[in-house]
Amino acid sequence: MTVRVRIEPAGAELDVEAGETVLEAAWRLGYTWPTKCFGQAECMVCFVTVVDGELQTEPPGPHEVFQMETRLPPRTRGPLVRLACRLKVTGPGVVLEKKGVRSASGLTGTRPRQP
Repeated sequence: MTVRVRIEPAGAELDVEAGETVLEAAWRLGYTWPTKCFGQAECMVCFVTVVDGELQTEPPGPHEVFQMETRLPPRTRGPLVRLACRLKVTGPGVVLEKKGVRSASGLTGTRPRQP
């Protein structure tokens, strides 16, 4: 099952495959995503805020929770903050906020802008 996830403010729409993290889907689709550890849940740079569709995501696992509690600055932590390198979606309607997401061409979004 493929689920579409929207990333704001870029307006990007990612088709996330079953079992795939949001970060893996972004890379597969040619997006750059801010990170320093490249999916190891160590740098915390890939964190996102779940704006909508929280119930359509898998709950954070113990490793993600531990890493966020020990490495993410307290002012950034919150119940809707997740690591894109660990976040898996289970259904439609998920909207995430992450600044710095870009397509390989350097343009944001997946659809051409209308004039």
